[in-house]
Formats: sequence, structure tokens, C-alpha cells
Amino acid sequence: MTALAVTASPLPLPRRGSHQSRRASFVCDFSVLTTCIAKHRVRRRTALSPQFSQFYLSTRKRSPLNSTEEGRGEVDYQVLTALTSKYNDIVILDTAESRVLLLDSSGNVHSILHKAKKWTNAYWDDFATFPAIVPKGPIAILGLGGGTAAHLMLELWPSVQLEGWEVDDILIEKAREYLGLSDLEKHNEVGGVLKVHIGDALSPSVAIPGGYAGIIVDLFSDAKVLPQLQEVATWLTLKDMLMPNGRIMVNCGAATNITSRPEFAAFGPWELNETIKALCTAFPGQINWKKLPRTAGENYLALTGPLPDLAVWSACLPEELSSIVKQWKACQFS
Repeated sequence: MTALAVTASPLPLPRRGSHQSRRASFVCDFSVLTTCIAKHRVRRRTALSPQFSQFYLSTRKRSPLNSTEEGRGEVDYQVLTALTSKYNDIVILDTAESRVLLLDSSGNVHSILHKAKKWTNAYWDDFATFPAIVPKGPIAILGLGGGTAAHLMLELWPSVQLEGWEVDDILIEKAREYLGLSDLEKHNEVGGVLKVHIGDALSPSVAIPGGYAGIIVDLFSDAKVLPQLQEVATWLTLKDMLMPNGRIMVNCGAATNITSRPEFAAFGPWELNETIKALCTAFPGQINWKKLPRTAGENYLALTGPLPDLAVWSACLPEELSSIVKQWKACQFS
């Protein structure tokens, strides 16, 4: 979810601040939601698009109380805030089980914060596994958004030091107010903390002395991966920000929609994702990938460095996450 810019422009580029995943979107009329706010937190029931319904409802606990709503693809929600910043149309919804951040005209889910359970059944859970395979040291989140990844990482690894970058200061303000982001900015009992930075996630100021132990990249705009992530130069720049043996984990979006064409039959799935292809050039022989299931959005993820020992990685994690790391594979050229 922030801006990546390789240019040194003193002015922000339009829409650079949003970094939504290519998960399915909630179809909403932004003007209607704004009217709801004007009427002071109106509660309403709405039908979800089939794609969003599949993603959002898959994260909820099924029960006789919500089975009817799930069957119709409907959810009771309360609009907590709806406004337009320089970079985003921002909507935060409250349901019985979660708070959800939607961004831009696509209405894609940018962040989700469950009220009872921890895990999301989406790519943020993979980000939560990341500290287990990087050296001890600070971890950057490029595309902080509403802070879902930061919440999960500090829950699982309470002493981790996180540096979150987001270009949209209004989004951060609302995430502090409604998504618990401010709680993460206070040192916990073992010293873990999230430091929030407002600015361009590829500016020179992102680099720190000694480098990062790990970098998480979750940078989208208007439901598409930022074009800079398909450029080798971008990854070489980020590579220089790592400490020795540091790694990068990336939300790469979806594959190019050409998998059914005969001329591409010889290609592996990851080879149809332009972000992963650029990573393979920047990190030759050092890229791993996985594809999330349909219920989790079908996003591709990439991980730099040698393929970790998956059994050891899995053993470091709680039961709910131990199986998801076993899906990683090394990229092998056809």
C-alpha cells in the first residue's frame, strides 16, 4: 500500500500514495459513503461484489448468526470515515468482526484488522513470517497503509523494530484513529516498535546506516503494481539498502493474463509476472516465489536470497502459519 518514485521530483506524483493489492474489490459509490458520514456514522447493509465477498468472507468465522449474510454476499457495516486526500479516496468500514480500509475508485481492500482472531488468510500473514528468516535488525515496510503487516509482525515478533513508509499523511492519521496504528508507535514491554515515516518509499532518505535486515514491499496504485517495481534499477537500489544476508519480500500482484495462450505454454507461472522477472535480473539465482490461493486474492509473492530451509522456517511459526511457508519455491528458468 505508498509511493515509489525513482525520479527526484520535489512534487509528489498523482496517486503514488496508494499501494493496494490486486485482491477483489468491494463495489462502493464513494459519494454515497460520503453522504453516510455527513449523516453521522450511518449503519447499512450492502451486497458485496462476488470477488470481494469471496475474499472478505473467507477471513471470517462462519456461524449460524452470519451464515445467511454470507450466503447472500452481504455484510452489515458502519462507515467510520470517508474522505479524499491528495493521494487516495479513503474509506474505513467497521463490521462486527473487522475494520477494513478501502482505497481509490477500485475500492480494493488495503488493510484489514480483525477484532478477535489474529490472522487474515491473505498475504499479510506471509509478511508476518518474514522476521524468522532475516538477520537481527530493523525491517522496513514500504507501503505501510493501515498497518496490517505491522500489527501481525509485532504480535508474532514483539521485539522487532519496524520502519514503516507511507506517502499519504491523511491515511496515516485515519489509521491511527481507527486502525490502532498509534498503539504500534509506542515501545512495548520488550522494546518492539513501529516508526512511521511520511514520504516517498524510494527516496534516498529511506536508507539507514548499516542497512535493513529485511524490506517488505507492498506498493500499488489503482489496483496495479507500481511500474517502478517492474524495473531492474528499482530492485538494485533496494538491494543496496540491505545489510549482509538481508532479504526482501514483495507483493507482486497478479500474473499477466496470457496463461491460456499456446505460445506461453512453456513458461512457468512466475515468468508471466513482470515484477518477479525484474527481481530475477536484479538477484540472479536468488529469487523464490509463491502464488496465493484464489480465496486470498491469487497474488504472487517473491522473496530474495537462497530458498530457506522450509521445515526450520515452519517450525518457528504458530500452527496457523506453519503450512503457508512450505509453498515457497525457487524460481527456475525454463
